[in-house]
Amino acid sequence: MARLPAGVVVVSSRLDGEYRGMTVSSLVSISLEPPMVLVGLERESATRAAVLQARAFNVSVLTRSQEFLADRLSGRAPAIDPSWSTLPHHLGANGIPLIDGCAAWLECRLDQVHEAGDHDLFVGHVESVAAGSGDPLVLWDRAFWTLR
Repeated sequence: MARLPAGVVVVSSRLDGEYRGMTVSSLVSISLEPPMVLVGLERESATRAAVLQARAFNVSVLTRSQEFLADRLSGRAPAIDPSWSTLPHHLGANGIPLIDGCAAWLECRLDQVHEAGDHDLFVGHVESVAAGSGDPLVLWDRAFWTLR
């Protein structure tokens, strides 16, 4: 699967008043009417638990300049504190963080959950969308790239 290019996003939610987020490359648009997306989250992740508790999640579509954030939220760099005090962000209308400076943002209400191996597939109803700017961050062959 490393040879399949994929956009890089951060999926975020909240759990007991703290924020959780993780880098994901499995976001899929599955319906235009109503607008829905699907994302796969590792079953043991704190972000998965947060999405289940909040029944909502946000998606921040990362840009090429945000590669370090992708590493931080994937566990390959220093971890983010639960208040996200060192991560530039703002809260969506649902009270869940959105990372500043992204190519786009989605706010989603959890609609369905399906087990799939060591992951769960979360289907979200997109309630809000905003466009930013910047070249998208892409994962291909286990490295980050951008489109040109």
